[in-house]
Parts: sequence; C-alpha cells; structure tokens
Amino acid sequence: MDLKGLLKKNNSKIVFLVADGLGGIPHPDFGYKTELEYANTPNLDDLAEKSILGLTIPVDHGITPGSGPAHLSLFGYNPMEHEIGRGALEAYGVGFMMTDKDIAARANFGTSDRNGVLTDRRAGRIPTEGSRKIVERIGEKIRKIEDVEIILKPGKEHRFVLILRGEGLSDRLTDTDPQKEGLKPLEPQALSPEAEKTVRIVKEFLKRAQGVIKDEPKANTILLRGFSRKPEIEPFEEKFGLKPLALANYPMYKGLTRILDMDTPDLGDNFEDLIKYYKEYFAEYDYFYIHYKYTDKAGEDGDFLKKVRYIEELDSLIPEILSTNPDVFVVTADHSTPSYWKQHSWHPNPTLVYSKYAGADDRNKFTEKECKYGYLGLIYAYHLMPVVLANAGRLKKYGA
Repeated sequence: MDLKGLLKKNNSKIVFLVADGLGGIPHPDFGYKTELEYANTPNLDDLAEKSILGLTIPVDHGITPGSGPAHLSLFGYNPMEHEIGRGALEAYGVGFMMTDKDIAARANFGTSDRNGVLTDRRAGRIPTEGSRKIVERIGEKIRKIEDVEIILKPGKEHRFVLILRGEGLSDRLTDTDPQKEGLKPLEPQALSPEAEKTVRIVKEFLKRAQGVIKDEPKANTILLRGFSRKPEIEPFEEKFGLKPLALANYPMYKGLTRILDMDTPDLGDNFEDLIKYYKEYFAEYDYFYIHYKYTDKAGEDGDFLKKVRYIEELDSLIPEILSTNPDVFVVTADHSTPSYWKQHSWHPNPTLVYSKYAGADDRNKFTEKECKYGYLGLIYAYHLMPVVLANAGRLKKYGA
C-alpha cells in the first residue's frame, strides 16, 4: 500500500537499531540454545516486557537474503520489486557515485592454494590498510582494457570495488565467487548476448590482476559478485516523510542508505563513533538507522561465544541509545546468521517495537522463541514501517 496519502508530520523520533545477523538456531554444543537465549541481556529483556514483539521475514518464506535486499525490506521497500545489485551497494558505500556507463562489482580478496582451490574466501580478513595498498598496486597496473576504463576503490578489510566504465557493457553476467571454500573461483558467464563484451573484460582483468597478486601470502585471489548498474529507486524521505540519518561503519550499508538519499556520514570503524554522532545530531532528524555489524561477523565465523559476547556488548549500550528518549525504538536484524550455520539463513528475525502507544506482550526475554508469541506475529519486514509510523503518530486515519 502506498502510504503517501496517509502521512502526516509531527516531531516524533524513530530509531531503528539493527543488529546484523542477530537471529540464530539452537546449537547442540551450547544446550540447544540460540545466541540470544545464551546471552545475558538485561536491557533488552527489560525492553521486551514493555514492548510488542514479533518475527520478520526479510524476503519470503525459506528465502535466504543478501544484506542488500534484507536491509531494503527493513527500510519499507518490497525487495522483490526493487532489486539493487551488490556491486552498486559497495560502490556507493565507498563514496563512488555511479554513472549510466558504469558496471560495479563487489570484489573480495581470497586465499587459494597452489592448485587454485580456495582455502579462505576472506583472505583472513586482512587489515584494511594492507588491502588498500594491494588495490592501489593493481590499479596502477590496470587502467584500461580495450575501450573500458578500470576503476578500483578500496573498502574494508578484504573487500574492494571494481567499476567498469565504457560503452556496450552489461550487468547480465554471473559471479566468480563460488560462495564456499574448497572450490576454485568460477569463470564469469554471460546471461545474455549483450554481456559478452563485459565477460571478456572481466576475464582479462582477473588474468592481469592475478599476475600482480600471485605472490601475496593471503590476498592471492580475487572473487567478484553482484555485477550491477546504477540503481533507480524512490528516496526514503519522499516515500515516508521522514528526514533520515543513517549510521553504519561498513561500506555496503552506507551504499544502500546513500542510494535512498539518507544522510550518511563517514565516521570511521568504531560503533561508539556512531552512537556519539547519533546523540549529537538527534535534534536534526526524524528517523535514525544504527547498524551493528559484529553479530553477523561472529555468526559467519561460526563462533557462538563471540556472537554471544557481541550481543551482550550491544545490550550494554541500550541505555545510552535510549537516553535521547525516542518516541519509537525498534530492535531487529536484517537477516539471521546462526553460528551453527556459519552464513546468512532464511530464519525470521527477532523484532521489538517500543513506544508509549505500542502496548506490551508481557514477555520477559528478547529471544527468537519469545518473539514468536508476540503481538506483531510473523510479518514481512517491509510491513514493519507502517506499524512504526503508526506508533510515531505519523499516519492519518484511512477512509471516512
């Protein structure tokens, strides 16, 4: 439903605290508990008693989402109707504004053995500074292939962005990342005839880049995914009538919020920097997105106890975030990343909505199981925004 005819202005403040990959599944090595069940979370549990709870589905039942569509859904857009490629997200995330002549791809450094088999898709999460130097070295050696300009932009840790700029390019080609260790990188394949030139350019780039990095101890392989063009989508403020501030440390998330025309400052690597900026500029915005990445990283690493520690760390920061007295406070996730699964999963996200108008479910823990019994029920994530707007007093009555 288009909400534009129902939107109304007031001075209410809405905060979305998004713990990336928060949800889990019972782990047999830890009493068949999830990370949320195992963690000590007094502040989240106190909120749960005063809030309505539920579970959100990022895309659809049984569909495992990428971070882009999962976040798009949280922001109130149906991800099945608005597809934004990972490459574009990464490009905007590092501050690169794409043109109509550009194709962008998310690039990872990885580690391969002497037979070319991947042993680590993330190259040991090499430090950002070291990765940047390797990217710069490749960029100095490869500036153009045929009539196509090659642009490389460093990201965080093992990540960077490849941009191809020229005529006759297409984003209709397959990834080279096999998405798991123990396999060789894949050959890019054209999904339509107009992508043949792009495939040829990508293959030549990988061949030349391999010659530059072949002696690197960890970053000796490049994996590409999410080839995409410049996206077109309705700005968040225009869609919901909210002036938004987006606070995230990682480029991909900043990329999406910039595509949606949210104010997205570059604030360094620490989550505490985000909280400081949030408090300093609280009076100037209506909507705040605060992203916490570490739960997802621990889940992908398969480290149950580390994910528990990060959940507890986030819990300890809840009072500071609430010190601004937002009118609506949401705690949720973009997707689940169970440490037992070691990757994104299709499991619904535990979600909490606190406001003086929301009511309460009288549950005393913020966990997947408790959220299952909450008032919100099991809903699509993009249906959460109308609930939040209603609790902020920002929706008019529908009909006579």
